[in-house]
Amino acid sequence: MSASADARRPPAPRRSLPRSLNGVKKSPAGSAALLSALGTRAAPRQKMAPGVKALWGLKNVMVLLSAPVLLLPLLLLIGTKESCCAYVIALMAVYWCTEALPLAVTALLPTLLFPVLGIMKSKEVCMQYLKDTNMLFVGGLIVAVAVEHWNLHKRIALRVLLIMGVRPALLMLGFMAVTAFLSMWISNTATTAMMVPIVQAVLDQMNNREAEALQMLSGGEEVTPLEGDKQDGKVGEEQVTVSGLGVSPEEAADRTRMCKGFTLCVCYAASIGGTATLTGTGPNLVLKGQMNQLFPQNGDVINFASWFGFAFPNMVLMLALAWFWLQLIFMGFNFRRTWRCGVLTSAKEAVAYRVIREEHRRLGPMCFGELSVLLLFSLLVLLWFTRDPGFMAGWATHLFNAEAEYVTDATVAIFVAVLLFIFPSKVPQLCFWKSHSTDSQASNSPCPALLTWKVVQKKLPWNIVLLLGGGFALARGSEVSGLSLWLGNQMSPLHSIPPWAIATVLCLLVATFTECTSNVATATLFLPVLASMSQSIGVNPLYVMLPCTLSASFAFMLPVATPPNAIVFSYGYLQVSDMAKVGVVMNIIGLLCVTLAINTWGRAMFHLDTFPTWANATGM
Repeated sequence: MSASADARRPPAPRRSLPRSLNGVKKSPAGSAALLSALGTRAAPRQKMAPGVKALWGLKNVMVLLSAPVLLLPLLLLIGTKESCCAYVIALMAVYWCTEALPLAVTALLPTLLFPVLGIMKSKEVCMQYLKDTNMLFVGGLIVAVAVEHWNLHKRIALRVLLIMGVRPALLMLGFMAVTAFLSMWISNTATTAMMVPIVQAVLDQMNNREAEALQMLSGGEEVTPLEGDKQDGKVGEEQVTVSGLGVSPEEAADRTRMCKGFTLCVCYAASIGGTATLTGTGPNLVLKGQMNQLFPQNGDVINFASWFGFAFPNMVLMLALAWFWLQLIFMGFNFRRTWRCGVLTSAKEAVAYRVIREEHRRLGPMCFGELSVLLLFSLLVLLWFTRDPGFMAGWATHLFNAEAEYVTDATVAIFVAVLLFIFPSKVPQLCFWKSHSTDSQASNSPCPALLTWKVVQKKLPWNIVLLLGGGFALARGSEVSGLSLWLGNQMSPLHSIPPWAIATVLCLLVATFTECTSNVATATLFLPVLASMSQSIGVNPLYVMLPCTLSASFAFMLPVATPPNAIVFSYGYLQVSDMAKVGVVMNIIGLLCVTLAINTWGRAMFHLDTFPTWANATGM
């Protein structure tokens, strides 16, 4: 990059994604270490006094030792089963919020503490760690690993961007739409890690093109877009106009704002898109598992099809409002300039289109392996949607589930996942014995499958499986000990407050809490309590649990709140204050959209006006 282009970018350097981000959401407890790994804005730590630095290094040890001691009154002064279970939950909440232990290790504490405190038998606790929901997660993630392994997600992203166009508003909308769609099926972290370099390449080339234009115009040459860089059937012919060799402060500020907007749109779209499908993000699966755990007679009210019908319209609405808000804050009110209505493609837009087209060209034609993964992925989605649509009988209703629910979404996910280890990655040679290849050993070797266990073992986030299991163990322990019933009785005075007000306040609380800890841990801690509260005040549990589950994914304000935010922050365009100011409004947008969804189409879909019979029967 030339010196003039570098001068127009913020001073912080671009950083690569550290390996520590390839997991679940980070919490502020690990913010110092995370920012140090990212190499951005970690200077305050270097200025700490030696004594303060020593104390900060002992923080985890202090939390590990002090939390069990401070919570001992629950065991010694009360000593009931309810208080013992409350002790375990409070201890895990402290460890999850501070990350004094790894999140997955904290999730294993019920296997130790529940038997020791006489709450549950060891074999009963351990059975909670591999339920139907965990297998749904594993099967869905194996398919997502195959999509990522074959680079199919990148091909889809670049193709959609070529179709959407490169005008500023359309380009941002294209980035957001692609990121949200991919985040519905693969992890938010992987989606962001793939999309941000594409955004970075487009921005770099646009700045390089302007730098070249300045140098050429200084020598008296005219600069026009390159031939062949077409958009919407037009070739850009608008000359790049500059005054002198420098860039005005206003133009530099505009470019900085555009860089901030284009990078922020990716991490926000990744978080929003994950809410649309049941397997898109961890809190959705926590809700599914908790519903089956707490209300075993619910009739599979939450499945892939019903969740998609509720959450997808909410995702589209949030995405549109987020795009409008980012346009407003970073590109101003001049929509004619943003959309370039009636104006041919400019030089910068032509260069952006060329970069995207070149990236797509490097992928080459779609191979047999990519096509096979695409077909299996499409089969998975089709089977999920048609298994039990709700408004009509699905294919499993009469074939397998006439007497009981034998086949679930997890069965479908594992079926397609197994096929990935069977289908060949190359076109099979039926008449292999007739091969005249000089390298007979190579020609007769077995063709590898679409996916190998080595790839899955490396890329699958196994820690979330333990997190989900720990949540199910806590929910079961709360029921067995009677803590759920006790909490429900304490919340009975809320019966006089309108349900919509209760849901709104709880969504705000969850959205604030999820900025500080893992979204899976947030849902795990809150959902059993919300279920007990709903039963005690006679409100449909889904009326509160659905919006709070979505709110657990609304981590928009802090760089360390979620891996997509941290990835974007590491590129150096943004400051913490930028994310905080924009993220506050994003949280408000999410809260308003969820409130609208639960009180309109959600109310009709799940019959939220009535207290269901299955809510009277618990898993005890």
